[in-house]
Amino acid sequence: MPFNDYDSFAEAYAAETESNLINGHYTRPAMLDLAGDVAGRRVLDVGCGAGPLSAALRERGAVVTGMDSSVQMLELARTRLGADADLRLADLSEPLPFADDSFDDAVACLVLHYLRDWSAPLAELRRVLRPGGRLIVAVDHPLVTTLMDPEADYFATRERSEQWGFGGHNALMKFWHRPLHAMTDAFTAAGFGISVISEPPPGPRARELFPDEIRADRSAFLCFLFFVLHAE
Repeated sequence: MPFNDYDSFAEAYAAETESNLINGHYTRPAMLDLAGDVAGRRVLDVGCGAGPLSAALRERGAVVTGMDSSVQMLELARTRLGADADLRLADLSEPLPFADDSFDDAVACLVLHYLRDWSAPLAELRRVLRPGGRLIVAVDHPLVTTLMDPEADYFATRERSEQWGFGGHNALMKFWHRPLHAMTDAFTAAGFGISVISEPPPGPRARELFPDEIRADRSAFLCFLFFVLHAE
C-alpha cells in the first residue's frame, strides 16, 4: 500500500473529517479565525481536499481557487462547490500553475508537514502572493510529534509514519517532523514575515459536542501549530 494515497480513501476521509473534533471543530475554525475578513480577497486553498475550507471562505465572500494533488478529492470538491468552481490539479512540490501576484491570501491547512523540503514550495507560494499578502498555515505541532515518539530527536528534520483507519479503510501516512526553529527559518528564507504563531482553543461548540474528548479543566489542547505569515 503506497503512502499518502488520498485517491484510495477520499470519500471515507472526507466523511470522517467533515464535522469531527480535530478537523471540523478545531482546525477549520482556527484557520477561519486567523483569516478574518476575507470578503473580496483572492484566496488560494492549497491542498483543498474535498473543499470544506474553500466553501467556508467562499461563504465569507472570498474569491477562492482550490488546488490538490488528488483527483478524487477534487471531484468531491467540485460536487460541493459546483461545476464553475476554480479547482486545479496541482502538487505543491512542483511549480504552481499561477502567475506572479495572483492571490491576496493562501491557506495551507495540514499540507506542509507532508513535504521533506519546504524551500521550493514556500518560494512558489511567495511568488503567487502579492506583496503584503498572507500565507496562513496549519502543521503538526513539533512538540506533539515528539511526545508521540519520546526517543526521537526533536531537533532533527525526520520522517515519521502513522496508520490511519476510518470508515473501514486503512491508510499508511508519511509526514516530516521539523522543529519550530526549522519552520520559522524556512518561512523567513522564502521571504515571509511571521505575524502570528497560534496554539488555539477548539471551536465554540466543541466542548458541547465532544465532552468526553476535551478536558473540562483546560481551555485548549496541543495538536497543530498555526502561523499567519505576510509576504515581504
